[in-house]
Amino acid sequence: MALYRAWGRFGLSPIRPARAVVAMVLIGITAGGCSISRFDGGFAKTSDDVTGSTGPFAQVREVMPTESDLAFARNAASDVLTRGDKDSSQPWENPETGARGSVTPLAEAYSSEGRTCRDFLASYVNGHSESWLQGAGCQTNRGQWEIHTLKPWRQS
Repeated sequence: MALYRAWGRFGLSPIRPARAVVAMVLIGITAGGCSISRFDGGFAKTSDDVTGSTGPFAQVREVMPTESDLAFARNAASDVLTRGDKDSSQPWENPETGARGSVTPLAEAYSSEGRTCRDFLASYVNGHSESWLQGAGCQTNRGQWEIHTLKPWRQS
């Protein structure tokens, strides 16, 4: 209140007490924010041991698909390529290992060595491990799709 009365005595427009308090708080926050420092970076690190961690930032070990997982993925790829639908995918699951995923054809069919072929991507999920497989299949003389390539996807 003293500041309010003092400003009024000098003929200056008086500052309302609530505005003065808000202004002082804002000045304090702005000036004090520069003196805060963190030595641990933006994210505090609690432990280097991540073997038991299941959070979103846990390190996940890439697990390679078993031959039986690949057989289920190949069957799903053959099914989705046979349908020939644009923008379709086919889920797959191996009940023995718990692995699962889906197969999605890429782009349009192309001709290779006189046969109609098509590339696809397959997701692979097993426990906490997730990865992608890339593959290609070609149509046989009888119209069935034969998968001739299915391997881990490596981005270039």
